[in-house]
Amino acid sequence: MAILRKLAIFFVVLIAALGIAFYFLSRGDTADLTVDEVAGLEPTLQEPDPENFPTVQIAEPVGWPDGDSPTAADGLSVNRFAEGLDHPRVLYALPNGDVLVTLTRAPKVDPGGEGGIMDTIRGWVASFLFSRAGSAGESPNQIVLLRDADGDGIAETKTVIREEGLDSPSGMSWYDGKLYVANHDAVLEFDYELGGDRVSGEPRKLMDLPPGGGHWMRNMEIHPDGDRLFIAVGSVSNIGESGMEVEEGRAMIWEYNLNTNRQRQFALGLRNANGLDFSPWSGELWTTVNERDMLGSDLVPDYLTNVPIGAQYGWPWVYYKDNIDRRVEAPMPAYLIEYTRNPVYAVGPHVAALGLVFTKEGHVMGEDFASGAFIARHGSWNRKPPSGYDVVYVEFDERGNPVGKPVELLGGFLNEDGTTKGRPTWVEWAGDGSLLVSDDTAGIIWRAASPGAEPGAAIARISGNALPPQRELRDPRATFEEDYLRTQAGQAQ
Repeated sequence: MAILRKLAIFFVVLIAALGIAFYFLSRGDTADLTVDEVAGLEPTLQEPDPENFPTVQIAEPVGWPDGDSPTAADGLSVNRFAEGLDHPRVLYALPNGDVLVTLTRAPKVDPGGEGGIMDTIRGWVASFLFSRAGSAGESPNQIVLLRDADGDGIAETKTVIREEGLDSPSGMSWYDGKLYVANHDAVLEFDYELGGDRVSGEPRKLMDLPPGGGHWMRNMEIHPDGDRLFIAVGSVSNIGESGMEVEEGRAMIWEYNLNTNRQRQFALGLRNANGLDFSPWSGELWTTVNERDMLGSDLVPDYLTNVPIGAQYGWPWVYYKDNIDRRVEAPMPAYLIEYTRNPVYAVGPHVAALGLVFTKEGHVMGEDFASGAFIARHGSWNRKPPSGYDVVYVEFDERGNPVGKPVELLGGFLNEDGTTKGRPTWVEWAGDGSLLVSDDTAGIIWRAASPGAEPGAAIARISGNALPPQRELRDPRATFEEDYLRTQAGQAQ
């Protein structure tokens, strides 16, 4: 009887706790600002409003009716390139025009972890949220090849080319007969020749990655020279609340050198970096980053930024250069604010910015979308009203700098009743110059293009001469003025 009484008390307490949690979760913070006001080069950053319970507003996925499709910006059309896929996420176009897509979900989590009852409850809550958002379930762990051989804008070939050895795979890259795949816990190298319908043979493990965690996706991009891989690894937590020991090797971008078989930490303080691409203007690496939660519906905006080697973006202690997050309990490293970089461009609060590509030579998106970045905003779960659930275009000027506000390229994912037809996840260029967009909860790959558009020209690469090395310590302003005057005098002659 004593055991039954204890069990009864436990369940009463549990039900009461869940009821209280539901009460707070059903309310939350309503945004004061529009998404555009918290986007662009100078986003409005409100005073933080820390939350004990997150604001929750999940758009339940209901799928696309037959014949329906996203609304496209003026001058663009959209069609289904492929459908019937099980949670497609990362897209990767091969040089021969074939397209690879990873079918993937979060890795399995040990239900008997060492965190005790609170971690168990967090696991239940996370499972509930994943289920409502359409991302729950076992990972398919497949790479599928999509091929549009007849050029009609629809992939008639849909073939699983690899399952063995995959564990929540995400990022992919190919170079010179080698296919690189990022599982949640390792980077693998496979032999694969273009045009093949199967990736066979045993993989070679290049490097281990911190496994799983709250942010489990591992995007990857190969350098245009084919000699380095860049791998994004997100954090376990929101602001290091599980301790910084579990964040070892996370919240950063790794670089792996294929010539020396060695890796190094390339950039730090990036809570959850996702999309990776190289600027056609400068050749520099850029990324999209999901920022922290539970500071209100208007904070903190996700961002798009360049990533020079050694860059530090401040997570978890700082956001947007010098805004200190007072909730963080771990001691802040000395001089962190002094060397923390300010993100280049905000893409909106809680939009979940994922896939990223820059304008590419041969695109058929038309003149209005011929010089910029394309970003999939997967959509919020913790903002009222919801944000994201679209694909946006960010214009760049002739010097390779973003300007203006994000422009919606594909929309219509959200329904008026608060449900969603799908969630745009990744973007990639197809061989014919159209833009492909993966929609994970709907299992569709969308194709957007401007009918009749001529293939776009390549972005002109910016070139210049490096400043000569200093032979002595001098005021850099004086050196700049001398160089400027010398250059002006030479032009006048």
